[in-house]
Amino acid sequence: MKHTEKELLALKDEVSQMWKLVLSQLQKTKQAFMNGDVEAAREIISREKRVDAFELKIDCDCENYIALFNPVAIDLRLVLSLIKISSTLERIADFCEGIARQIVEEDCKELQPELVEELQLEKMFDTLTSMLSDSFVALESENTKMSGKILSKDNEIDTLYYNSVDILTDYLQKKPEHIRSGLKLILLIRKLERIGDHCSNIVEDIVFYVDAKVLKHA
Repeated sequence: MKHTEKELLALKDEVSQMWKLVLSQLQKTKQAFMNGDVEAAREIISREKRVDAFELKIDCDCENYIALFNPVAIDLRLVLSLIKISSTLERIADFCEGIARQIVEEDCKELQPELVEELQLEKMFDTLTSMLSDSFVALESENTKMSGKILSKDNEIDTLYYNSVDILTDYLQKKPEHIRSGLKLILLIRKLERIGDHCSNIVEDIVFYVDAKVLKHA
């Protein structure tokens, strides 16, 4: 194996490790929110520094690779994609941390469990976890055939987000004493919707690397 190939594999491995950490953060965020688990939320917040460290190291290593080996074609596309993917993973982790802080501050504690069920928040979490997991498989296997399926899930997330506005409006009209919690909850749901957008961005970067196609703004 060429030295440059070893370096590329090392870069992909770093991104894989970061990906697994961010996926764990997302799964733990669901657990913390659905169960009102403040200790799990605090753990999410404390692990955010590890995600930041991964992004900084991957950025540095990718820049060094470009400077040392002057890659072209598919190798260059891979390195550029890894830089963008690591940045996007860090943003997903930021949103997880933001939700965790809302859980620690008990922003939505007084809202009824029936409301959470009607908003289908568990489904949102599960769909996002599926998007992030499937994207990881797509990069590892360098197979973009599942990209359409992953991107369609972002449409499901968008629909749940838009529906949540109407559901919360009706709820708060009946229970105006919960307006503060309701507003905090819509901010939380907005974070979930943004995670879906970022998962789609990752898929676009994988398609750019593997197929040399640009899906962004298509």
